[in-house]
Amino acid sequence: MSELVIEGLRAAVAGREILFGVDLVVRSGEVHAVMGPNGAGKSTLSAVLLGHRDYAVLGGSVRLDGRELLGLPTWERAVAGLFLAPQEPTEVPGVPVAAVLAEALRARGRVDDADPDALTRRLAGEAESIGLAPGLLGRPLNVGTSGGERKRVETLQLVALAPRIAVLDELDSGLDVDALRQVARRVAAAVHEPPPGTPGLGVLAITHYNRLLAELRPDAVHLLVNGRIVQSGDAGLAAEIERSGYGAYLPESAVPTRSALDDLFG
Repeated sequence: MSELVIEGLRAAVAGREILFGVDLVVRSGEVHAVMGPNGAGKSTLSAVLLGHRDYAVLGGSVRLDGRELLGLPTWERAVAGLFLAPQEPTEVPGVPVAAVLAEALRARGRVDDADPDALTRRLAGEAESIGLAPGLLGRPLNVGTSGGERKRVETLQLVALAPRIAVLDELDSGLDVDALRQVARRVAAAVHEPPPGTPGLGVLAITHYNRLLAELRPDAVHLLVNGRIVQSGDAGLAAEIERSGYGAYLPESAVPTRSALDDLFG
């Protein structure tokens, strides 16, 4: 079983502190959701976990299976078993999707060079399972593709690389209802139905909407406001946010008040 432990994580960007001491633990076979209003620090959290160079860590610890990740370059965190599906996937002109995955797997010793077609067959099967046209495997990574295709490609990378812990930053963004169901169910299968003898994937899912969580079935939901976890609960917390919004958890100074215009258009 794997375990990602985040303790007292503080971080800043451009000299402004965004995270003020975040504590989370995500284990194999668990889904933890992080929700919160815009500007709460959700994407900052994902960037800091994978070591984005624009973010400065001010304190705390991030350990994967006991190994401290802070201070390691991004590629070493990935090799250790941490994966990020970013909100805005990066374009890589001239490098096909299949080639990216082949090199990543080869670096981990997980490609059978004696049977080069085995990976092609596997990737084509995985692509079909999430509604991704197999022809996209031969196209440059994320170049000239729709938002939905990019999120499907991110999901393909996730299941092919089989990390220990995956951070999903708004995986549902840009997906229609059918695509969301296909992608979320494939991630859920990696969590709850892993190959025999292997632990399930651990997931930290950052999202605004309960629709993704309806498929992922989170074990815990955490509410991030102004760089702090202010509330944790089960899936019922996400349903409450869907109904009532974040107002009850915001500082009074941040809660919108009624104005004369509200009365006018009442």
